[in-house]
Amino acid sequence: MAWDFETEPEFEAKLEWMRGFVRDEIIPIETLELDLPTFLRISAPLKEEVKARGLWAAHLSPEMGGGGFGQVKLGLMHEILGQTAYGPTIFGNNAPDSGNAELIAAGIEMNPEKEWQRERWLQPLLDQKIRSAFSMTEPGAGADPTLLKTTAVRDGDEWIINGHKWFTSNGSVADILCVMAVTNPDVHPYQGSSMIIIPTDTPGVDVVRDVPTMEHPVEHTGRLGGHSEIIYRDVHVPYENLIGNEGDGFVLAQKRLGPGRIHHCMRWLGQSKRAFDMMNERAVSRFTHGSVLAEKQTIQNWVAESMAEMTAARLMTLYAAWKIDQVGAPAARVEIAMIKYYGATVLYNVIDRAIQVHGSLGFSTDMPLEHMYRAARAARIYDGPDEVHKVTVARKILKGYKAVEVPTEHVPTRRAAAQQKFAEYLDAAS
Repeated sequence: MAWDFETEPEFEAKLEWMRGFVRDEIIPIETLELDLPTFLRISAPLKEEVKARGLWAAHLSPEMGGGGFGQVKLGLMHEILGQTAYGPTIFGNNAPDSGNAELIAAGIEMNPEKEWQRERWLQPLLDQKIRSAFSMTEPGAGADPTLLKTTAVRDGDEWIINGHKWFTSNGSVADILCVMAVTNPDVHPYQGSSMIIIPTDTPGVDVVRDVPTMEHPVEHTGRLGGHSEIIYRDVHVPYENLIGNEGDGFVLAQKRLGPGRIHHCMRWLGQSKRAFDMMNERAVSRFTHGSVLAEKQTIQNWVAESMAEMTAARLMTLYAAWKIDQVGAPAARVEIAMIKYYGATVLYNVIDRAIQVHGSLGFSTDMPLEHMYRAARAARIYDGPDEVHKVTVARKILKGYKAVEVPTEHVPTRRAAAQQKFAEYLDAAS
């Protein structure tokens, strides 16, 4: 199949409108110190404009209330939205709500008896009337989810959940939690885990704190949401809160995380391009040591290297998106894994160079680069550490090769045998 990332002119017009909208209406919001109620109030008219353009919740199929654009178009959209943290929220496809909506939608497709969950949770998520969190990572099970210890035991028409989670994104501001728990410890972990929806106000749900991080050095519970530590103590929820079927946990996680990494990587490209633009503007403006920075060879090298890395990451990501559209996410595991670790490194490198070109100004909070830099460091960890994705790629590639028998004869002996064969070939030819 020939690669084709082209979209129709009508969609290109939508992308052009998005570029101006993000630049002129959304990025300026970054300069404000906002709590959640204030942000919701000032962003409401912007969201209405997005809906009027037919660009709201583009990550879901039309049957599930979305735009049904496919991964290539979604990738191109997220490249624009990723320039600012507020972009995805104002377009109705912000993490983790967008991924959780996809999770619930996938569960309904896998088990039509869960159709009622569309009205209960899916549509309110799309309408941003409720917020959600994805509660999978545990202190002892981050890079290896087969080590999950949180359990959900069936008791009649209920689940009883016990466990300890952390880095549950938006956990402190969510209305519902999509929790991954072990429901059958007697089978392989890939078949023994399930996803269950738990309303945050359920007795036994203890949101301990938002974990302070490099990106958010101080706790900010009650603002726009953070990465929460949560303890589940004998939490009772209806059995029907199961997403999909029992044992579908890992399948659902892959359905959620695979396409989600496309969106992450394209958002990283948006961030990279913003830092790249700032670096170049500084380079042609700043005069020092007899010339502008743009005339220094080191700066020129950084510009050239950044452009090459960004172009490579963009093509890799679009190819992965195209492959998902053609053959599905499971068949694109290698491509998805490659863009995760490569794209995260490109993001970090470009922002780092932009800070260096700006000097002390780039290091200060007067510029957005310092926050972008701290956020970029997280990219190499969340959605799985880069090293785990490299192992996935290497194992998949190495499976295509077979071991060969290593000759045991002495090298001169083998050389003599080859010379003899060559002589026989010459005799036969003459």
